[in-house]
Amino acid sequence: MALVSMTGFAEAHGSRDGARWRWEAKSVNGRGLDLRLRLPPGFDGIEPPARVLAADRFKRGNIQVVLTHESAASERGRRIDAAALASAVKIAKEVAAETGLRQASIDGLLALKGVIVQDESMEMDSRARAGRDASILESLAAAFDALARARATEGAKLAVVLDAQITEIARLTAAAGAAAAAQPEALRARLAQQIADLVAPGTVSAERLEQEIALLAVRADIREELDRLSAHVGEARRLLSSGEAIGRKLDFLSQEFNREANTLCSKSSDIALTRIGLDLKAVIDQFREQAQNVE
Repeated sequence: MALVSMTGFAEAHGSRDGARWRWEAKSVNGRGLDLRLRLPPGFDGIEPPARVLAADRFKRGNIQVVLTHESAASERGRRIDAAALASAVKIAKEVAAETGLRQASIDGLLALKGVIVQDESMEMDSRARAGRDASILESLAAAFDALARARATEGAKLAVVLDAQITEIARLTAAAGAAAAAQPEALRARLAQQIADLVAPGTVSAERLEQEIALLAVRADIREELDRLSAHVGEARRLLSSGEAIGRKLDFLSQEFNREANTLCSKSSDIALTRIGLDLKAVIDQFREQAQNVE
């Protein structure tokens, strides 16, 4: 399985016995699998199997699914909205009392918008309802399959971006190693100049100077950080090629990358190395943002 993104969109249409419907599914990144369904009244029985269909296909992501349903003409009827009619009658009486005009007729009241409404919830027998729900769930499965393909397509693009960022982290790690190799000499020159500026010549022995330089070099040694950064690069490349759901692992790895880059910057005593460390932190932050979209 290739890398899969948590971002995608899909839709599916279906019809049965004159009724028509449309599923719309969109997905964004999330810590776990969070499915949110918006169903018309009378379709609550679809929700449990819909969640099973989602769990079979997705591991992570916030997925919003909307069902739009148009009943067949034979299933639709008309009914009076009692509350709307009562309100219309009350208003008609008040207007007649205040103006002295004749009260509205029944046909006038029934013609008011909202008094007579379309009734889409006429009773269906259990067999017809089961057949309808099965057809609707079949089209939902098609929508989820299309969403999975969309997420895979987005994941392929994401893999290219992540691979380029890992390559850049590796390049900067190597550059940091080269810059760190020059640190002892830079420390020596800086310390010697500082001593020369502060004390009289010959006051500090060459042996003492070497000891101080050695202590500073130990504090500024970033070899462990560089080794861990290289190891993290190798692990990131392994994960990208593993075919697993690696989103959580990449997110953790980005934290480890950032920790080593922070330590590298704090130990740096050289402007060039500090700049490399800051560039490294910037790339790692970009890597973290992209990794959060991986399933």
